[in-house]
Amino acid sequence: MNTNTTSNTNEISINSFSPEAIGDDHLFTSLDTPMKPNAFEMSNEEKKNRIAILFSEIMDVIGLDLTDDSLKGTPDRVAKMYIEEIFSGLDPKNKPKVALFENKYQYNQMVVEKNITLYSNCEHHFVPIIGKAHVAYKSSGKVIGLSKLNRIVQYYAKRPQVQERLTNQIANELKMVLETEDVAVIIDAKHLCVSSRGVKDDASTTVTTYYGGEFNNVSKIVELQNYINN
Repeated sequence: MNTNTTSNTNEISINSFSPEAIGDDHLFTSLDTPMKPNAFEMSNEEKKNRIAILFSEIMDVIGLDLTDDSLKGTPDRVAKMYIEEIFSGLDPKNKPKVALFENKYQYNQMVVEKNITLYSNCEHHFVPIIGKAHVAYKSSGKVIGLSKLNRIVQYYAKRPQVQERLTNQIANELKMVLETEDVAVIIDAKHLCVSSRGVKDDASTTVTTYYGGEFNNVSKIVELQNYINN
């Protein structure tokens, strides 16, 4: 039984769609974050300087007075926020370093880290995605520090994202780090591109899941859901 909500076959050629045809549709084109080959030729300082210039132009075009005391520092603040904070997950240098430890307790049941706070940004409108991630794994003989689970979630969240891709990226990283297929990821998030604009539905949330290995059966899914909901 395949219970994953996304799969590696879910790649779409974006070249076959125009922005007008896509509209507000929820679309992603790759399981890898789309990056230019030369994405890291510029230093972070150069990127911040360039972003500040470009963002000041945006502010100018929409009619804001950049000489106002409240606004004149905004381009620099936005540039710093983009590079050092909300999009810092684009830079591989910020990937969390993970050490594994022997499972000396011989604990062979699932480990669940639930309610991991998640802040990301929709790559279609660059507005926030806010929610919770729940991750679980079964040890293959090694265990990971619990805080590293949070850091892996946050690393992949801190980039322009689509929730389906984010779910799979977290799951694939956990499988590689933990050396096991027995991994589950559930994300429940609110998209401000839905709640604050467009359809303006503030009540809805989006849930995406990944169930791998032993988690890919009904009894384990029910057990995991019980842990999360209690």
